[in-house]
Amino acid sequence: MADLDENLAVWKDWDWSQAGEEWSSTWGGTPALWYGTLLPRLHPFIPAETILEIGPGHGRWTRYLKDACKRLVIVDMTESCIDACRERFSDASQIEFHVNDGRSLDMVADRSIDFAFSFDSLVHAEADVLGDYLAQLAAKLRPDGVGFLHHSNAGAYRTLGAISRRAPNRARRRLIDLGLLLDVDAWRAPSVTAERFVSACEAAGLACVTQEKITWEHGPWMIDALSVFTPRGSRWDRPRVVVGNRRFRDQALRFARLYASGSPARPAAAADRAVAS
Repeated sequence: MADLDENLAVWKDWDWSQAGEEWSSTWGGTPALWYGTLLPRLHPFIPAETILEIGPGHGRWTRYLKDACKRLVIVDMTESCIDACRERFSDASQIEFHVNDGRSLDMVADRSIDFAFSFDSLVHAEADVLGDYLAQLAAKLRPDGVGFLHHSNAGAYRTLGAISRRAPNRARRRLIDLGLLLDVDAWRAPSVTAERFVSACEAAGLACVTQEKITWEHGPWMIDALSVFTPRGSRWDRPRVVVGNRRFRDQALRFARLYASGSPARPAAAADRAVAS
């Protein structure tokens, strides 16, 4: 997996012509992913007074989060992404825009955040980066604040990952697509596991209260995790619940067939293709 400099180089030169919407294609589009997958997991915590979004890209989630708070702080290590968000949301006076170094939240005031959010970004962050963010979030969250982070669990499959990396490139891609090899091309951080994330929370003085280990695009392996955490002693603090969801991708495909295909917001041709598939 790449370090921060390599991550910055990748996302700075990324083809953002689709504004990141291509990563919602499994769901049939970003609205289906937000309303069908994310909002049911987030609704206990939003709306909130002040929300922090880490790694907004070109604002795929920002467009929803801005309407769920009075103040939204977005932080990204890629200046071009913040510039794109600044332009896209130029009429949203409640948004603050910040460029960071990929691990610092110095621009965020202590005890100012009610809800911290990141999805489809920090899966690429290694354990040291997540540890740095969690240590700072322990200070940035209000006493009853909550964080929701989407991160890697690829470290739970180190042996399978090594086998996949040793496979010849052409054969590896074919076997990954068939779900027979671990998807190392998904660029998940191999140093991160759900359990290591819990340890980092504990070291920071946070309580990780729920974890959902999920599959992604290929195969039965739960290479990602959705973790919810809060300061110790908050009203959300409780014994951790861990769920293994091997049907996460299947649920996404179901939204593409049933929810997204019937949305009047989608172009008719796109809806016809989804129904036909």
